[in-house]
Amino acid sequence: MGLFLKRGTFIRTLVRLRRDGRRVVFTNGCFDLIHVGHVRLLKEARGFGDVLAVGVNTDRSVRRLKGPDRPVVPQAFRAEVLAALSMVDYVTLFDEPTPKALIEAILPTVLVKGGDYRPETVVGREAVEASGGEVRIVSLVPGFSTTELLRRLQKDERRRS
Repeated sequence: MGLFLKRGTFIRTLVRLRRDGRRVVFTNGCFDLIHVGHVRLLKEARGFGDVLAVGVNTDRSVRRLKGPDRPVVPQAFRAEVLAALSMVDYVTLFDEPTPKALIEAILPTVLVKGGDYRPETVVGREAVEASGGEVRIVSLVPGFSTTELLRRLQKDERRRS
């Protein structure tokens, strides 16, 4: 079970762990409605190193990215759910449009994103690779995204009305 840490503590902890020779893996996202796609991404990401750290978009950041009706689940609860997963070691929030500053501060050994990204489009890639790290892309689970799940729920609700 992981820990939710304030940003400064999160950064200091991960920098120390990496300095001590641990392979720090980082991924990020909104994680609005946790589903099998998220779980598989996190499980695979954890397998790339010794420590899995997750950056979670704040509510304000999610609204900027996804629109005024998102997130469905408030940031504190999204972070709590992620920290409760056995494969996650550390969780923090970030309010910026991208986690670039957070990635550059921790310089993870492995930066992980889902298959809807290409390595060259991953934010923070240059800094991670320049520090000797790598970017890994993991496969998506077809039909499972929060946007798709919400679309299905809305469609079901309209049919019942």
